[in-house]
Amino acid sequence: MRGLRRTYPTEDGEETSLNRPPTLYLIKPFNPWGSRLCTCPPKYSLHPYTGCSHKCLYCYATSYIGLKSSKPKKDYFRKLLHDIKHINSLIPINMSTSSDPYPPEELTSNITRKTLELLIPLGFKILITTKGTVFIRDLDLIAKGNVALMMTITTLDEKLASKIEPGAPKPKYRIKALEEAHKNDVPIGARVDPIIPYLNDDPLEIKRLISELVSVGVKFIVTSTYKVKSDNFKRMVNAFPELESKWRRLYYLEGERIEGYRYLPTPMRKRLLKIVLEQARAMGVEYATCREGLKGNEWFKARSCDGTHLIPRRIPIKIIG
Repeated sequence: MRGLRRTYPTEDGEETSLNRPPTLYLIKPFNPWGSRLCTCPPKYSLHPYTGCSHKCLYCYATSYIGLKSSKPKKDYFRKLLHDIKHINSLIPINMSTSSDPYPPEELTSNITRKTLELLIPLGFKILITTKGTVFIRDLDLIAKGNVALMMTITTLDEKLASKIEPGAPKPKYRIKALEEAHKNDVPIGARVDPIIPYLNDDPLEIKRLISELVSVGVKFIVTSTYKVKSDNFKRMVNAFPELESKWRRLYYLEGERIEGYRYLPTPMRKRLLKIVLEQARAMGVEYATCREGLKGNEWFKARSCDGTHLIPRRIPIKIIG
């Protein structure tokens, strides 16, 4: 796999591998396309669901998972039990990197909770990335494991949030959920992304969002700018037709195409990202950018770019694979 090291130092300084046997069904090495812009440390990704009921207009994953509601994967637990025998339990598992592990459907399907009930006692290190608030139900379990949580919040403007993230909980409920996780001693971080020109890029509003996140216990902020793919751009301009000409100029005339995405012009990306990062720095929390190709402490000052460094050690790791 291009760009993926085959061995990594373990906690004891020895070498361990992140080989992907051909028989893995669900738990797979992250960064499947070998992106040169990805700065994530070695980790696995695991998606209990296919599709995503949050149906965010800007979503990148819809280009390959489609714009459909969350549905548990077929024959999920048989495949999961198979996979955990073949992976390295020293490598963190990220739930999830495209389809949210806590959609509304989780209230009845319980597939994510049952996954955690299986993985946590075995000592797996788990990073939950979500826009959902259903995880509050599972704090009794999450708080006992090697688990950290990253919440995506793009804006405090509820009207805007309901338009660009129609199936996700309101921002105020996400922040309350984060606060509840913090009260239960679960390490928390936040993804303030994407920053979208002319929508959620007001400096005062961004600073207010960062301040609220830090006030409820967030210790790490990661951010990125909106990147255009053909399907998400179509949804965005349908929702905001008055911005189409501006976005087309920025992304198609002045921006650049990188690894299948259209990026904003670099000076504009830097300007927008600085608003987030400078406020995070001023409030004394770690910060990073995601797939922006920017280097140096100005853009990245954290032990990881994805929040895996927040994962606590509460249960001894059991080597399985």
